Amino acid sequence: MRLDKIIARTRIVDLRSLDLEGALEELLGVCVEKFHDLKPEALLRGLLAREGTMTTYLGFGVALPHVRIKMSRRYVLAIGRSRVGIRHDGALADERVHLIVMLIAGENARDYLQVLASIARQVKDKDLVDNLINAPDLDSLHERLVGGFGGLRAVEAQQNRVNRLMFREAERVAAGADCSAIVVFGDTFVGGLQPGVLHSKLKTILVTRTALELGDSDAPGFNETIQVRSFSNQRLAQLRSAMLVALTRGIVTFSDRICCVGGITGSNQFDTLVVVDIEREFQTLLTGSTADLLPADVKPEVLERVIAVATELAVEGREGRPVGCLFVVGDNDRVSALSKPLVLNPFYGYKEEERNILNPFMDETVKEFSSIDGAFVIRGDGVVESAGSLIQATDSTFELPSGLGTRHAAAAAISVAANCISIVVSSSTGQVTLFRRGVMLPLTEKRR
Repeated sequence: MRLDKIIARTRIVDLRSLDLEGALEELLGVCVEKFHDLKPEALLRGLLAREGTMTTYLGFGVALPHVRIKMSRRYVLAIGRSRVGIRHDGALADERVHLIVMLIAGENARDYLQVLASIARQVKDKDLVDNLINAPDLDSLHERLVGGFGGLRAVEAQQNRVNRLMFREAERVAAGADCSAIVVFGDTFVGGLQPGVLHSKLKTILVTRTALELGDSDAPGFNETIQVRSFSNQRLAQLRSAMLVALTRGIVTFSDRICCVGGITGSNQFDTLVVVDIEREFQTLLTGSTADLLPADVKPEVLERVIAVATELAVEGREGRPVGCLFVVGDNDRVSALSKPLVLNPFYGYKEEERNILNPFMDETVKEFSSIDGAFVIRGDGVVESAGSLIQATDSTFELPSGLGTRHAAAAAISVAANCISIVVSSSTGQVTLFRRGVMLPLTEKRR
């Protein structure tokens, strides 16, 4: 959903409190003024209880307290700003919270975790957060929130003669090659590509690392948006991962051909046109349909999130060191029968909602536990069942390329023995590789 749709000017306040509990009381107060059925005392207890279980501090001076209750509406959002700063137990000793985004969700809101993830992605943009905190007044803060959460903060692409020519030629090539869509790599432009800048009669797909909430059917310019992090600054570095996401979402099909236009990341200049035949690109992995790629019990958004976390680990590592890890997604019963714990399961006993990979507060937890030997076992709906699991499946028929070790061998074997997908981050090369039915598909190139 569009986050800007749930932002109300009346629920944006400058906070007077210096501690989290007082700030939450202020935010609940403005919510109750509009929605009289809300019970602020119970809500405050629920919000503070969640803080005791897992901190909602996101960094950059932003906290995202949230709670689910029984109510007829889907969401209530209140936002508080503190120029002085608020004490928060989840922040470092010298840090203060300057922006609190409080989300109250109804129990029947099915996209609750996705909404949380969308908010978290937006407020991890330091420039946007600084812009919000430094707004001169609350009216300006509201305008900037609507702009930022609506995806309107992306700067307009430079519409110079070469860029216009490249896009026109992409349309001609797409028509001549019988392409079903044009894919635009928005990270070519600093700050992203403004929706509506490039118009085409053909289906147009935007690929970007920037979180844009363009789910509404009337979003101008692009029919679909795929968020994939680039592994490098090379041209079209996101291509294979983006096409995999598009396949699992049903945006494109196995038999489609697409025309891609992009350039070097941050160059502000289109310089490359590529026509991709999806069947040829994925012929070793697919056996006839996109449904064959994604196991029946695995949600597309779960696979996307696992790929995103794996790519972030490949790019960033942990504490400056490269990290290798293995994720096994889907067919939980069979995978559990073919694995055993190497350590006490750190996810045991937590509520499923709290240990779901779609929950944005799971990112740092998963990354921290990635240093444990063994695999993450994840259900198709995103619930992380265990970390540090030893995969005991074997496959003597599959030969790995030279240089790959036991982690890749385990990933290949479990993808044959169970109807699952496994994703590996190599500790030595940083390459992210997907395995399906024993077939290997590199999603990123090796680090040089």
